[in-house]
Amino acid sequence: MRVLGVDPGLTRCGIGVVQGSAGRALSLVHVEVVRTPPEDPLATRLLTLADALAAAVTEYRPDVVVVERVFAQQNVRTVTGTAQAAGLAMVAAARQGIAVQLHTPSEVKAAITGSGTADKAQVTAMVTRILKLDVAPTPADAADALALAICHIWRGTAQARLAAAVTRARTPGRSAGPAAPIGVRR
Repeated sequence: MRVLGVDPGLTRCGIGVVQGSAGRALSLVHVEVVRTPPEDPLATRLLTLADALAAAVTEYRPDVVVVERVFAQQNVRTVTGTAQAAGLAMVAAARQGIAVQLHTPSEVKAAITGSGTADKAQVTAMVTRILKLDVAPTPADAADALALAICHIWRGTAQARLAAAVTRARTPGRSAGPAAPIGVRR
């Protein structure tokens, strides 16, 4: 599975692509941070982000795009820019027919470090270790984008399998039947 993670931001937007599957070694495919100058007009900044996100989705052809779920902060201006960047990532994926998933920062931290309250240094250290990188990805937006992708590979695929099982069990006229062995598809 190839996952493109997006740590949305108007000034700095992290884009990270990770490949692998749960229970197996993961590998770094690509990481970058797209920057837009705060003094530029908003429309120009959004266009820069939209172009970069569309290019990443087109070039790396992920199976899924994972975006950090925007949460309310005290600074409305910051959360607005973050939400705008998140929306651009979702549109870039939708235009290519690629599924989009959202994960909260605490879900990502818990998946990567074991603690939903981990700090950025802890997340960066674990991303470096998990991907067996010689150098930690910087700035933190790069590590956060990779952490989103890793989180989805580890947690999102399991959640998708559970949701599919529930849907099959609820399908009228269909018996859920005995569970298939792990890793076997029906």
